[in-house]
Amino acid sequence: MTVTPDDIRRSVGLASAVLRQTAGNDWGVKAGGLDWDCWETAEHLVDDLFSYAAQLASGRTDADVPLRYTQEAPGSPCNAVRVARKAGVEGLLTVLESAGGLLYAVAAAAPPRVRAHHVFGVSDPEGFVAMGVVETLVHTHDLATGLGIGEAWQPPAELCARALARLFPDVAAGPPPWPALLWATGRGELSGVARRDTWRWYGEPR
Repeated sequence: MTVTPDDIRRSVGLASAVLRQTAGNDWGVKAGGLDWDCWETAEHLVDDLFSYAAQLASGRTDADVPLRYTQEAPGSPCNAVRVARKAGVEGLLTVLESAGGLLYAVAAAAPPRVRAHHVFGVSDPEGFVAMGVVETLVHTHDLATGLGIGEAWQPPAELCARALARLFPDVAAGPPPWPALLWATGRGELSGVARRDTWRWYGEPR
């Protein structure tokens, strides 16, 4: 059940392939149940992957790397990384792939003993990769839903299962991994279980 750097490269590759189907769609619509539009949500995902790579590369365990985070508008994501709007969806997905590649490279080069700060607990290379995988899978769900291709996004069950096992020890085994991951992140319902209003993962090394 180990999460590996290859998993983030795979997740981002699958996400990009699905999202390229929507290059002609309106990315100004809301992303699923989020308050952000699709462009903002994708930029947030880019920023997550870049920030995880930067944090892990720093090996700093006491605080976040002091990147400069700004908002473009009230209620929009607070990001350190932006994508040139004139580059369009293809440019946005290129930057997403680049950020995923950075996290892959940093995690692949980092010894397992490396630790770095995260608000949900100091974590290791596997943990940061798992965080990147979860962010990619669930935000692609948000994007695909908002862009009208929600049924096209069905990530591999074994990929979801490994991310769940690493970050969500509080989620009981049994349900299919993808619906369970959506439920764990407040995005879906499971039979007989109420939707989560709040959620978190547990990134501490096992």
